[in-house]
Amino acid sequence: MNIARAEARETLYWLRLITEGGLLPQRQRTDLLTEADEILRILVATVKTIRKPAAGGAD
Repeated sequence: MNIARAEARETLYWLRLITEGGLLPQRQRTDLLTEADEILRILVATVKTIRKPAAGGAD
């Protein structure tokens, strides 16, 4: 999951560079940035959930 999170962050970085360079139409940029941000948020939440100690502890 950590690798996927890092890759999503890198993708978001490159999409922002493309946005600043004006290489895609505005509508497409907005859609791609929104999608990439949502994926990153899901992966971050997943990693946080995995890192939480299990409820109830060990018997």
